[in-house]
Amino acid sequence: MGHEAKHLIIIGITGNIGSGKSTVAALLRSWGYPVLDLDELAARARENKEEELKRLFPEAVVGGRLDRKALARLVFSDPERLKALEAVVHPEVRRLLMEELSRLEAPLVFLEIPLLFEKGWEGRLHGTLLVAAPLEERVRRVMARSGLSREEVLARERAQMPEEEKRKRATWVLENTGSLEDLERALKAVLAELTGGARGGPG
Repeated sequence: MGHEAKHLIIIGITGNIGSGKSTVAALLRSWGYPVLDLDELAARARENKEEELKRLFPEAVVGGRLDRKALARLVFSDPERLKALEAVVHPEVRRLLMEELSRLEAPLVFLEIPLLFEKGWEGRLHGTLLVAAPLEERVRRVMARSGLSREEVLARERAQMPEEEKRKRATWVLENTGSLEDLERALKAVLAELTGGARGGPG
């Protein structure tokens, strides 16, 4: 992908549920780095392809519109239907991503991709940044902010690749176990490596 765009470096940000990847993305944005959210692009892709998806998944149509939760229930219990959904949505996500990248004039771009390793994105990127934290801490964070039960959070965790495996695959691992200042320092160290120390955030 990076060879098709004019950017020098494209880095993926990922992490399991409750790890703090959105916090890292927000920090990067506040420091002036472009961060594209693949979940947002996927939502736009589903909207763009809604008529096609309604024909493919009539059971997920509620009140004339495609119902995202009904669609999720359909595809995640049936691997063949999930493949059919991805065959429609993934090319559109890629088109939207390339469109966004072509607008940017930046030597360093970040993509926030929750299922980066699960979907095999690492081969398309110049590096991967894993935001990591102990399971119990992540469960506590998600329960506090979402109202989900412990078992619901753990079910979502089990649906993702284990963090231990992601640690082995990632280019960089950010340990998000301390304060926000600790996380900022660790992130600045990665940025200094990426930019040769020229621009590693404020201060």
